[in-house]
Amino acid sequence: MGLHRLSSITIGVPNVEETAQYYDDFGLIRDGGTFSTTDGGEQLRLVSTPTRRALEIVIGADDADDLSRIASRLAKLEIDAELDDNGIIAVEPFTRVRFVVRITDRIKQPEVPRPAQNGPGRTERTQARAEALDREGPVRPRKLGHVVLGSLDAEASQRFLVEGIGLKISDVISGHAAFLRCSTDHHNVLVQQSPVAFLHHTSWQVDDVDEVGRGAINMIEGHPERHTWGLGRHYIGSNFFWYLRDPAGNFSEYYSDMDCILDDQLWEPGVFEPGPKAGYLWGPQVPASMIRPDDLAELMTGAHQPG
Repeated sequence: MGLHRLSSITIGVPNVEETAQYYDDFGLIRDGGTFSTTDGGEQLRLVSTPTRRALEIVIGADDADDLSRIASRLAKLEIDAELDDNGIIAVEPFTRVRFVVRITDRIKQPEVPRPAQNGPGRTERTQARAEALDREGPVRPRKLGHVVLGSLDAEASQRFLVEGIGLKISDVISGHAAFLRCSTDHHNVLVQQSPVAFLHHTSWQVDDVDEVGRGAINMIEGHPERHTWGLGRHYIGSNFFWYLRDPAGNFSEYYSDMDCILDDQLWEPGVFEPGPKAGYLWGPQVPASMIRPDDLAELMTGAHQPG
């Protein structure tokens, strides 16, 4: 595909510095108002807004031909778009997010060696303790993996992203959400039906499940209010997860071991009914705040504020 990566997200929050300190602790690398991952470069920007919201999502494309095709598809959907030599910009009306597709280099991730593991009939590690026991220092996310958005019309948002921008459908929760990809990752953008447009969560790749657990435990030490849901494993996407909550109310997820789709012809999108299997394979029961965030009523009240 011409699209090849989820490049970055800009989030508006009413408490920029407090939220920035959270993402410092989360392991992102701050430089002014932007935050970087080890492999993805600058991937998060925080700006001041009256209520929390996703403002902009940037997707990477290979060349100008990709941009021309997107412009043509958006025109057929009667979506206004701005096109220049390096990018195309269009606002998705039901999430209120500005989507930008820019020509950019493909992300290159160095291979992280898998630690030796023992199991039934398999002895890879002898005369040594597990490598994970000796890890020190902060957990550093490798890249921004995906973004989940609440939409006033999830089907219309899906059409914009699939028929307009060119994302592919990986899986669907019937009548509720679509898992969409602009890379070989199982999903990079998920849109779900909601009474208000809002950012549900961002998700950040780490090396393995030990880094998921180590990162989350470090985050909640001294800050138990940050814990939301985890440790667990999703069924859709297959990834390990642990969700935390930033001071503005956005969830952020550490994840590892996501499904990878290298050949579109060999992947059959599934259609799942709402329920436990659509949420997770194992882990703690889904907290009510993951389904209906605590500040949803506040977001609905402020939905028509400018900015």
